[in-house]
Amino acid sequence: MTNRPDRSGFCILAGLGLAAMTACMMPSASAHEANKRVADANALATTDSSQQAPQSTRRPVARAEKGPYYVDFRARTAASWGHAFVWYGKTSERAVEVAGLTPKGDTWSYVLGHLTWVPSETGASYGDLDPEYLTASYRVYLNEADAKRVFAYIKKLQASSPVWNAETTNCTGFIGDIAEYMGLKVPYRWQRPENFVNSLKDMNGGRQMVRLSAE
Repeated sequence: MTNRPDRSGFCILAGLGLAAMTACMMPSASAHEANKRVADANALATTDSSQQAPQSTRRPVARAEKGPYYVDFRARTAASWGHAFVWYGKTSERAVEVAGLTPKGDTWSYVLGHLTWVPSETGASYGDLDPEYLTASYRVYLNEADAKRVFAYIKKLQASSPVWNAETTNCTGFIGDIAEYMGLKVPYRWQRPENFVNSLKDMNGGRQMVRLSAE
């Protein structure tokens, strides 16, 4: 870590950060992880099967309600409260795009982000593509026309989110904006990422297909 502050200054800020901690610790991705865009096929299969198995038992025609594209609201473990982010892409492809809001840099940036705004990153962070860290998932399907609109909105949101702050502009707020754009009911945003994703799923009745209203 460059430009490291003296130990006493760091401890004071760390204590304030821990006291105010309401968001997620999201370490920056390594160069390898940041460029990684292909998820393990088992991770995709696990997510789909865990959500679809009960439906296939009750309603054999559930597959007809799926669209060829999806947005997957996800939460994972981290060193503190966890991290919320989205996977999005085409159901027939292993490649996925990842979007989320994290502080840019190391632990110092995260601690400082509890006191003020710090530069952000909006792509994949370390652990986003690893199924062993997953704590919650809610996948929603889209047709092609709606997917184009939603994916464009996600990229626009990434481009217009230059800062991160634990209290005001954090990871749950980021994916909450995406959910709101898709017409989903959005829970209280300032909560643990795992709770946020599970609440999002519950509030929308586990609904799997989203159709945006005509422009």
